[in-house]
Parts: sequence; structure tokens; C-alpha cells
Amino acid sequence: MLEFTWKFFTETGSIDTYLLFKELEKEGQDEPMKTEHEISEIDYPIS
Repeated sequence: MLEFTWKFFTETGSIDTYLLFKELEKEGQDEPMKTEHEISEIDYPIS
């Protein structure tokens, strides 16, 4: 999501998109990176 937001900002110059990018970037620093396994468990919980 971060990469998409940055690319959109660089193509449009939208200030709102830049602010969204910075917010997403900050949130990413607050939380440890999740592994693909953890993400897949969220999408498809094991019963």
C-alpha cells in the first residue's frame, strides 16, 4: 500500500496523497512488520 501511495503521489503531486503516505509510513514504524504467514492467518484463520 505504501508503494502504491508514493507512486500515485509522484504522478499526481496530490498533497492529500502525500499526507496519506506519511501517515501510512508512520503507522508502519509503530507496528512491527508482519510476516506473510501472519497475514495469511488473518485472511484465512485456521479453525
